Amino acid sequence: HVQLVESGGGSVQAGGSLRLSCAVSGATARNYLMGWFRQAPGKEREGVAGTLGSTTFYSDSVKGRFTISQDSAKNMVFLQMNNLKPDDTGVYYCAAGRPSMTHMPWDPSAVNFWGLGTQVTVS
Repeated sequence: HVQLVESGGGSVQAGGSLRLSCAVSGATARNYLMGWFRQAPGKEREGVAGTLGSTTFYSDSVKGRFTISQDSAKNMVFLQMNNLKPDDTGVYYCAAGRPSMTHMPWDPSAVNFWGLGTQVTVS
């Protein structure tokens, strides 16, 4: 039974930082395309960052501000978010998908497992 559990969300002022964590159980994270999606109210869920092996990729809206990383020993994935903007507000979901691509856009239908999400609010 695969589970993805996010933590680290919260409320920050514009320009601030947050670090999201995703703990993976029931599967080996490095065998999947791992990453993060977000969903703002009234908007579709969008991929913002992904990692597969040594490759990382980002949506244009977060490139240069967000950094995705993975700790294989702990089976965890992280998202460091710097210089946050109000447009970054939303629910952030950890995702594990088929290791078949390493670029945006990342189609949500290609995700095999989802976390429950963590709220990020930037004011």
